[in-house]
Amino acid sequence: MNRIARALAIAAVLLGTATAPAASRPAQPDVCRTEIRRIPTTERVVALTFNAAWDEGGIAATLATLRQRAAPATFFPTGQFAERHPAAVRAMAAAGHGLGSHSYSHPHFSTLTRLAMAREVWRADAAIRRAGHAEPLPLFRFPYSETTPQAIAEVNAFGFTDVEFTTDTKGYLGTARGMTVDKVVERALAALTPGEIVQMHVGNDVGDGGHVLDAEALPRIIDAVRARGYRIVGLGALIRLCPQGS
Repeated sequence: MNRIARALAIAAVLLGTATAPAASRPAQPDVCRTEIRRIPTTERVVALTFNAAWDEGGIAATLATLRQRAAPATFFPTGQFAERHPAAVRAMAAAGHGLGSHSYSHPHFSTLTRLAMAREVWRADAAIRRAGHAEPLPLFRFPYSETTPQAIAEVNAFGFTDVEFTTDTKGYLGTARGMTVDKVVERALAALTPGEIVQMHVGNDVGDGGHVLDAEALPRIIDAVRARGYRIVGLGALIRLCPQGS
């Protein structure tokens, strides 16, 4: 989608005049038409992804680990997170990591009208662009991983592929709800398979005494994945693996 069409789409949605103008809905040859929970490949690769919807407590440690271990990642901030923590989103992009979208306000999409879905998509896109000073990847992750064929079709119509995950480490639950660094690592490795997409978080949905388990477990996850003969890749390549109609 070109910049003019995208700008028109965002303006139309934010003003409530339409879900998006026709110009914003060209044929999308690289959009996957179904949810993606594993990179479609037989190569021994793993993608590390991080949702950002709450606090930014684990950002510095996460980015430091990725830098030290030369590992790429893809971040999925919400639009509201991008507005609250623009420096964090800029740091993700400046470090060379991909930016996807996790909606604007993290609602249950099953409760939304088509117009409300469109507003969630485009408000998030605008906020992430402003904060990141970078072109986001055309990748969208539904809040709560609540996907439906209708919702995926709506997201596809705006040029986004739905990317979910193979496994969620559950680190965001924190120690108060029974999670530990060991359990986070175990969940990531238990699902190890070619094309695995690991979902982690840069913070917690509740305070956990300063602990962000995913950030603390990340060095061990990277080292263990590589020790088992896997490469860590970003999700940018996924865009080229989804021909029209897939």
